[in-house]
Amino acid sequence: MSKPSIPQGTRDFSPAEVRKRRYIFNILQSIFELYGFQPLETPAMENLTTLTGKYGEEGDRLIFKILNNGLYEKKEDDKVKLNTEWNKVLDKPYSSPVVTERALRYDLTIPFARYVVMHQNELAFPFRRYQMQPVWRADRPQKGRYREFWQCDADVVGSTSLINEAELLCIYQEAFHQLGLPQVRVKINSRKLLAAIAELCGTPQLMMDITIALDKLDKIGWEGVTRELQQRGIADNGIAQIEKVINVKGANEEKLAALEEIMKDSEIGLQGINELKKTLSYHKELANSKWDSVLELDISLARGLNYYTGVIVEVVCKAVQMGSIGGGGRYDDLTGLFGLKDLSGVGVSFGIDRIYDVIEELKLFPDQLASGADVLLLNFGGENELYALEVLKQLRSAGISAEIYPDAVKFDKQMKYANKRDIGYVILPGDEERQKGMLSLKNFSTGEQKLLTITDCITILKKS
Repeated sequence: MSKPSIPQGTRDFSPAEVRKRRYIFNILQSIFELYGFQPLETPAMENLTTLTGKYGEEGDRLIFKILNNGLYEKKEDDKVKLNTEWNKVLDKPYSSPVVTERALRYDLTIPFARYVVMHQNELAFPFRRYQMQPVWRADRPQKGRYREFWQCDADVVGSTSLINEAELLCIYQEAFHQLGLPQVRVKINSRKLLAAIAELCGTPQLMMDITIALDKLDKIGWEGVTRELQQRGIADNGIAQIEKVINVKGANEEKLAALEEIMKDSEIGLQGINELKKTLSYHKELANSKWDSVLELDISLARGLNYYTGVIVEVVCKAVQMGSIGGGGRYDDLTGLFGLKDLSGVGVSFGIDRIYDVIEELKLFPDQLASGADVLLLNFGGENELYALEVLKQLRSAGISAEIYPDAVKFDKQMKYANKRDIGYVILPGDEERQKGMLSLKNFSTGEQKLLTITDCITILKKS
């Protein structure tokens, strides 16, 4: 019999890991609620037609398709079609509706757009939603990259105001401040600047090619980007224009001033610059001075998804070797993909799994997350067991997370269990304690043990 295993690129989460993940989710949820966002959930699978063509050529290849598996067994004509199609499946990626009509969601944004279109008459616009659910991508697993992972999104649709962009930037900074992540850089750019760069190159029709190449700058460097631009048909003088733009240095205001000069003849470039200026101005009004993350204009920031049209954003943590831990941007006509025109939106996404890995690597999770219980009551059996149960009820009524060892086994076995669980305190309700109506409370970290009243025990446990 083969050993049990799980699919590559997926993971089990232990109780301790789940607590740490919930710690992240709870912080993000509280911030979203503070900013007036509403919760939403959508199905794990979507119709394939909903997803295909929304993520660019590379994204489409990473969509996990679901085989129809038996849906056509009752139709003889379809059984013949199915057998014919299956003969081709192993030769190339196939998308015949006879073989597959559904897929696992690739992200949360497209399902959100689909939801808005389906429920447009029920919603109050602008509609602000947050969503925390798993997504799937048929990617090659590596550090920080999984085939099944969680995303956490916040979006606003039905408003073109750049206040929305500024608020989402603040949500990023507030979240990473509360999570305690150091050296966070929130990078901002505009797809309109990228369109202007394509104009400067004399190849506006190749904007997506330039974007896809620039999106890889952090991974392959300028030399690698140059080679890819050449392969995508960008002439050397065009590449020189791109290099001139991405080499603009200085503070955000200085970069924008330099870009204004370079793009003075580009209407779309000047639009992008003005939108960035206004976003940064709103952000300055809303931002908390205690946040230590850096908001940086990064002209090389591209983000390859097709649906972005305006301001785009990406977050990295320089303290750890890891890809982006968040990203998003403005999409002027995302719902237009499903027939609802002129409904602009903007959103950001948190890469929960990468954020978890960063916090874990930097050892930033609070110590108390290690155990589900604050205290363990040992079980000495008989009348002492009944006394322990009475104490257990009082502890829980006082809001203390507590458990009792269910079996009256050897003392050492119960203590080893408490140690393995990283439970901070142990209560010993033995004969002496029961007769006196007291409790022996042992602090596992210091080894100190005291005979106390139940009231004093509760006081100490609440402070721990």
